[in-house]
Amino acid sequence: MAGGAREVLTLQLGHFAGFVGAHWWNQQDAALCAPTGGREPPAELCPDVLYRTGRTPHGQETYTPRLILMDLKGSLSSLKQEGGLYRDRQLDAAIAWQGKLTTHREELCPQTPGLQDLLSAEGVLSSDGTWRVKSIPNGKGPAPLTTATAPRPFIPTGGSIRVWSDFLRVHLHPRSICMIQKYNHDGEAGRLEAFGQGESILKEPRYLEDVEDRLHFYVEECDYLQGFQILCDLHDGFSGLGAKAAELLRDEYSGRGIISWGLLPGPCGRGEPLKNTYRVLNTALGLVHMSAHSCLVCPLSLGGSLGLRPEPPVTFPHLRYDATLPFHCSAILATALDALTAPYRLRSAPLPMAHLADMLNFSGKKVVTAAAAVPFPLAPGQSLPDALVQLGGAAAWTPLSACGSPSGTRCFAQSVVLRGVDRACHTSQLAPGTPLPSLLHACTAGEDVLAQYLQQQQPRVRSSSHLLQAPCKVAPPYPRLFSPGLSREGLLADGPLSRPSAAVESVPVLGALCSSSALTRALGDLAGELSKLDVRRCASFLAAGVEQAELDEALQELRSLAQRYQSGGLGD
Repeated sequence: MAGGAREVLTLQLGHFAGFVGAHWWNQQDAALCAPTGGREPPAELCPDVLYRTGRTPHGQETYTPRLILMDLKGSLSSLKQEGGLYRDRQLDAAIAWQGKLTTHREELCPQTPGLQDLLSAEGVLSSDGTWRVKSIPNGKGPAPLTTATAPRPFIPTGGSIRVWSDFLRVHLHPRSICMIQKYNHDGEAGRLEAFGQGESILKEPRYLEDVEDRLHFYVEECDYLQGFQILCDLHDGFSGLGAKAAELLRDEYSGRGIISWGLLPGPCGRGEPLKNTYRVLNTALGLVHMSAHSCLVCPLSLGGSLGLRPEPPVTFPHLRYDATLPFHCSAILATALDALTAPYRLRSAPLPMAHLADMLNFSGKKVVTAAAAVPFPLAPGQSLPDALVQLGGAAAWTPLSACGSPSGTRCFAQSVVLRGVDRACHTSQLAPGTPLPSLLHACTAGEDVLAQYLQQQQPRVRSSSHLLQAPCKVAPPYPRLFSPGLSREGLLADGPLSRPSAAVESVPVLGALCSSSALTRALGDLAGELSKLDVRRCASFLAAGVEQAELDEALQELRSLAQRYQSGGLGD
């Protein structure tokens, strides 16, 4: 590992987690590629934190995510479970076998139109069947395909994407994908719907041993493992699987950081009462159990509520998205996650996962909220002080944890990352002798500007802030969600764009994690809805392995969690 990286192992559990993860890894992959024009952004983030080097049996050096991914049968589409970098072991065994062979060929899933061209253009699988690994910063792999030979970029629409593997352009290690064959992704039968079903998966020896074997494979090659990040669906049975995985990691790797991101798709539908009841039960149990075994838990959703109360999805001033499409919602959440996780991925002076969690979860406040500005509103050449002052007293971000409006709430501790602001714009460019519009304009460093702004917004709050120059990449197959008033670099245009049809390729992003009193209301409302549910109507939920006593205990723990966030309450 170059530079003594503090490695992180990612667990990606569930189908919506697969959508978020696919966008996340696509963005990490885009950041690895050298820019086609203009200057190269500073290498502020260390990719070795998330990636591992390897070598194929043919001697090709590889650079793949340090990832364990679990999903249901039928979710891979045309993606092979064992990947394409290494030879199929079953094929090797068949070649060595000298006896009679019988071939059973399964019908291939239809390929998303245009996606194969996209993958070929990015140096993944070429049309002649040859695998071409794209070049990476330390020179591994051959040069990528040139623009002259690459096909025109394909921009998938939300309707053309069926599963996350339809748009994943990153190649995975053979140890990454673990399929749960006993449950189906498609159809109404054999679904992973209940918390108890997910919990029971890691109680079965075949799955438990498989996961432990993959964990040992990745962990044993790390020089300094700082911890694990879990991307887990909260609304279905993967909630139980995520809770059991967090418990396994805590028992096996005590002292390592464990940060769990509980993912929820868009707002719940009104006409699905049973499904929505399951959603509340799974969300409540997942938050309770994951907070017990993780250092930090953060729900991520574009919905307005964790419970049954219908709330409109959140809005962004410069985004136009469809909240019913996982392809859209997951792209926004992945972009926010890219900023939120930056502190423990920094190349210089990183904030380890365990230290980040300790800063935010004091007094038992293990659940935190997330917020983001996608994109952060910045005009070309505008200074950071001017941009922040222009916001007025309003917060610079949109809430992403389905906890309602943050107005009137109190923040106890926060971690804020702003990326995509060029160093020349960090401080005020006013001429000497010009009256200063604000205290922010008196700061001599961009980091001080951001820290001063946070202090003004939330006085006497424990804060950690980071200011990065490199923006977040939103190259295809990222959906075209941005309003026409943005430049190619994601900046606000002062007037009509000279090239209005140019697609946005990168954006400045602000992300914030906050231990907030908003969780008093959100967790309290969730506990209230849980107490009113007639679980007898959901006999199948209890039959899946959750007893009434466990639900009662979860209800009490939710109420206890809610009380910890009361302003002036316990531990304040």
